[in-house]
Amino acid sequence: MDQNRSNLQSLSSSFWAVFAFFLISCLAPSALEAQSNHKYLRKGDKSYEERNYNQAEENYRKALEKKPDAKGSYNLGNAIYQQDRYEDASKQFEEAAEKTKDPAAKSSAFHNLGNAYYNQKEYEKSIEAFKNALRVNPSDISTKHNLAMAQRQLKIQQQQQQEQQKQKQDQQQQQQNQQQQQNQQQQPPQDQQQQQQSSPQQQQGEKEKPQQASEADLSKEEAERLLKIMDSEEQRVLDKLRRKQAKSCSSDKDW
Repeated sequence: MDQNRSNLQSLSSSFWAVFAFFLISCLAPSALEAQSNHKYLRKGDKSYEERNYNQAEENYRKALEKKPDAKGSYNLGNAIYQQDRYEDASKQFEEAAEKTKDPAAKSSAFHNLGNAYYNQKEYEKSIEAFKNALRVNPSDISTKHNLAMAQRQLKIQQQQQQEQQKQKQDQQQQQQNQQQQQNQQQQPPQDQQQQQQSSPQQQQGEKEKPQQASEADLSKEEAERLLKIMDSEEQRVLDKLRRKQAKSCSSDKDW
């Protein structure tokens, strides 16, 4: 009986030993990964404080490879933001805001997300991010200030877009007016169009008029020529008569 009890105790000890080994084997990689993650996060923080944002980004990315978490995404977003890569930074802030359960961390992620959108001139998205930050932390004065700036910039942007749209419409209208003027200049007046579209008989009649006028002109010239001939002949006859009379007078004087 004592021997059986001893055997049971031996088996129980072996079971717990195997279970402990198995548990340690499972937890050891996680512990090592967490330790590596923490190490790279600390390196990234140090590089960030030294304003070596490129090195900080590299360390934060390594930390996320070891253990993806909200803090790593948030810190990586900050390092990228400082390098003026606002589109990439906004993706990290969105991920951090989605992953974290801590209200303060979520509010900060939304706040920085609003800043990233603001620098991309995406003011509507910026306003929404600031509002999300205030929903979590309504007393954040800096977020309220940034929200007011984004709303003002959105209004200015909308006014500029309206002015640009109006200028575009004015230019299009001006081009249409110029095109209409060109078309009017190219087309002959209605009277000329009707003349061009008149029947061949009418056009032929119009062509005959100059011919008739030409014949009339020739008859007049012929009449003038005939008159000149008649005047010349009459003058010749008168001259002949004068010569005869002159001879008669001469003879009278001779006696």
